[in-house]
Amino acid sequence: MRPVPVMAVRRVPELWRRFDVMVRDLPLGLLILAGSLVPAFHNHGTQLGGLPARPFDVLAVVAIALQCLPLAVRRRWPIVCLALVSVGFAVDQLRGYHSFAGTAVPVALLSVGSHLERHRRATALLFSAAYVPLAVALYRLGSGAESPGEFLMYYLALALPWGMGSWLRSTRVAEAERRRRVAEHTRTAERTRIARELHDVVTHHVTAMVVQAEAARYLTAAPDRLDQALTAVTDTGRRAITDLRHLLDLLNPDYGTEARTPAVGRLRTLVEQTRRAGQPVEFTEEGTPAESTGSADFVAYRVVQEALTNALKYAHGSHTSVQVHHGAREITVEVSTDGSGSRAGSPGGSGRGLAGLRERVDVLGGDFSAGVRTGGGFVVRARIPARSPS
Repeated sequence: MRPVPVMAVRRVPELWRRFDVMVRDLPLGLLILAGSLVPAFHNHGTQLGGLPARPFDVLAVVAIALQCLPLAVRRRWPIVCLALVSVGFAVDQLRGYHSFAGTAVPVALLSVGSHLERHRRATALLFSAAYVPLAVALYRLGSGAESPGEFLMYYLALALPWGMGSWLRSTRVAEAERRRRVAEHTRTAERTRIARELHDVVTHHVTAMVVQAEAARYLTAAPDRLDQALTAVTDTGRRAITDLRHLLDLLNPDYGTEARTPAVGRLRTLVEQTRRAGQPVEFTEEGTPAESTGSADFVAYRVVQEALTNALKYAHGSHTSVQVHHGAREITVEVSTDGSGSRAGSPGGSGRGLAGLRERVDVLGGDFSAGVRTGGGFVVRARIPARSPS
């Protein structure tokens, strides 16, 4: 005998969930129906009112079917299920069959409490009112064999599955609300991340273009230098478009199927662009980049890009130093300015760029700091663990 594959066993619940909900709910009704027709279970079900037991006949089978088969629709049409089950239960008790099918009543009540979305209070009042004439009829037919208190106890017993169903429904609603909040928080975080990426890309390139265009205004008497300045503006705009396209590609569901160019490999181009904007930058790169650094190279590029953008905006013309060291386990970046440049006309900063960098580095388990240097100037330092997940 060949053993059943483990994967086949694991797929059984998944295949079962693909069936319609009525198909999945029907087996319970059929099980109660089969148990009710077993001779040993005749007259051994719910006995309300003290009526003498009666042998099963055709009407007994109809009453049992009314109580069992509607359980197939207990989740799709819970009110219909409860109405049919209640009618079958009433016939069962008034005729004195006392079948095992009476156990379908609490199942139907549980389903109504759990799956009924509208008119819940009206439904409870309606079926409670319908119980009163049934109790009166059973009391009279039974010649007072059971006291009114016993009818009340049975009613309270039926309220228990309704309450359990209501609790299940409230739990399900609370879980759905929690998932909705988590999804909304995730969407907000993703929008914030994309906004920060756009801030980094646009701010750097636009700042460089503004500085280059301002410098070109004073080069009208030197056509060669004016042409160089305008070429620099054009090149910067093209790089901005390229970076924006790369960022938008991140939103493409098919992104990641192709290898991404390491960001640190573009550092020299970034430094050269900043130099052409009139910022004296000293660039030092040590060590050999690892073959696989995860997101570390991209974050290192963003750190240098944001720091150089701030240098152009707030310390234009001052000496700037960029030092990048590639280690076996981490990448360290330090960008500093001596604070001797002009701050005239520089716009105020929101701090969003540095805050975004700190979050990126923290996510990868690194360290980030930014502050004023002793004696003036500004310095940005980052230690980024390599091979960190994206």
